[in-house]
Amino acid sequence: MCRTRRIRRSLRASGAGAALLLALSACSSSTGSGVGSDSAGSAEVSGQVTVFAAASLKESFTTLGETFEKQHPGTEVTFNFGGSDALAAGITSGAPADVFASASPKTMAIVTDADATAGEPSTFVRNQLEIATLPGNPAGISTLKDLIASGLKVVLCDKAVPCGAAAQKALEAGGVELTPASYEQDVKAALTKVELKEADAAVVYRTDVKAAGDKVAGVDFPEAAEAVNDYPIAVLEDAPNAGAAKAFVELVKSGDGQRVLTDAGFSTP
Repeated sequence: MCRTRRIRRSLRASGAGAALLLALSACSSSTGSGVGSDSAGSAEVSGQVTVFAAASLKESFTTLGETFEKQHPGTEVTFNFGGSDALAAGITSGAPADVFASASPKTMAIVTDADATAGEPSTFVRNQLEIATLPGNPAGISTLKDLIASGLKVVLCDKAVPCGAAAQKALEAGGVELTPASYEQDVKAALTKVELKEADAAVVYRTDVKAAGDKVAGVDFPEAAEAVNDYPIAVLEDAPNAGAAKAFVELVKSGDGQRVLTDAGFSTP
């Protein structure tokens, strides 16, 4: 149900077509506490700014979106959260968007190679993997190799999305050959399998484990250090609202924005 005072659309893209068709639909309410108002400059901006962002940014960007609207009365931040590969494909297919925040340089390159960004993207945070298990970790998982135990149901992100590519890199670093029960379209979908007890474990980002609270337990593993993801952000070349897009990127990279992101479990570049 949409909020009565301010509409915020939060869309999940499962492919290029979905990103394009859903960019202006499926509104939903979001929660999150605001941050201070000493960032993102004082430029006067207005209107709607549409941000395509990796699924792992949902909680922190929702908070920053609410802050942006408070700092700039008359603006509305619309989010499309999903797998970075699907979002990139949607942008290059013509989906209307102002900002793209990807979970890896590789998926951002899909957009830059199509000359669809206004200037060079910049890395604003980093993220690292963690194993999400059922609450209390009943399977006693303590290492990456424990995931291949007989009878254990493990899910991974699809190899095409950044969290899946990072998981494969970590598994290779640990010499672990894992056949998952399923590959999920983005990190939130993988985490949800554990939250719903449809899987015993998932390899996701530590930010997602933190956001899930007591719905899951988190297990660190050393191989994660071999697969840290940089997150780049850019204003898009055909941004319908370039002024607001630049102001939003400024907020993300500001001191206030970085505090929200590090509180969510991201690390600074």
